[in-house]
Amino acid sequence: MSRIVAGVAKGRLLSVPAKGTRPTSERVREALFSRLEHWDVLENACVLDLYAGSGALGLESLSRGASSATFVDQARSAVASMKTNIAATALYGRIVAKDVGFFLRTRQSMPLLSGEYTLVFVDPPYDLPEGELEKVLNDLGPWIMPDTLVVIERSLRSPEPVWPTFLQCEDISTWGETRCWFAGPPLQEMKHDEDIDMREHV
Repeated sequence: MSRIVAGVAKGRLLSVPAKGTRPTSERVREALFSRLEHWDVLENACVLDLYAGSGALGLESLSRGASSATFVDQARSAVASMKTNIAATALYGRIVAKDVGFFLRTRQSMPLLSGEYTLVFVDPPYDLPEGELEKVLNDLGPWIMPDTLVVIERSLRSPEPVWPTFLQCEDISTWGETRCWFAGPPLQEMKHDEDIDMREHV
């Protein structure tokens, strides 16, 4: 069993699938969410939790102030655990019982960076091939916004993800055997006619 670390549902126990998932430990979750709170990205966040497993990351976000969460996982055991955990924590989340890649590709025809999610967790099994992770990241474009933060959780021994053109790595943290990459769309350059000539203010 695991539990919510902080927020309105602090201490609520979480059901974890018996097999097929790799839940984020409470220690790593505490460190990760301390970082996210420091960056002020949780309040009113719209969260997408991919390879959700027990739903711990999305539920921790909701407990700490996120406005909504969508959980995506195709495993029956994961879906069952998420339903149990949503009921136990009294936190509302939408469960999508589909393959992550299939779910993301339903928006291929939309423009990039036109979605609604402001915080995305990508926490696949450690044995997921790097090529599959690359495809998932490339398919994120239509789901996210220009200021979205994407958090990728992998093994300490995993290589850095191959980033699509619309994402760049902003930070890396390691906690025990877990390494997290934090990425977001590159900041758009200021248009020339919006530039401010600071010499006028000297």
